[in-house]
Amino acid sequence: MTKVIIDKTADGEYKGFSLSGHAGFASKGKDIVCAAISMLVINTINSMEELSKEKMETIANEKAGRITCRFKEQLSEGGSLLMDSMMLGLTYVEQQYGKKYLSVEFKEV
Repeated sequence: MTKVIIDKTADGEYKGFSLSGHAGFASKGKDIVCAAISMLVINTINSMEELSKEKMETIANEKAGRITCRFKEQLSEGGSLLMDSMMLGLTYVEQQYGKKYLSVEFKEV
């Protein structure tokens, strides 16, 4: 199962997120759930860097199935919108395939 933890303040400000594990929906190279999750997360990170110029620290370990992203400053309106979009996509994947493969959680920081 892939676990995504979104770090937010009590006011709803995004502070970062982490992802760990592999979905386990199908064998390596055929796991559409893992591919969907990876695409949503990686596209969000790339878009935040290129389009909204967010300052962040990202650490990835593909083999272990881990990505950690911490925002160094408060996100711009565009950065927050990109995070909202990623959350929408991840929530849909979780609803479609179930918590057996993807768990999305929020942690107040």
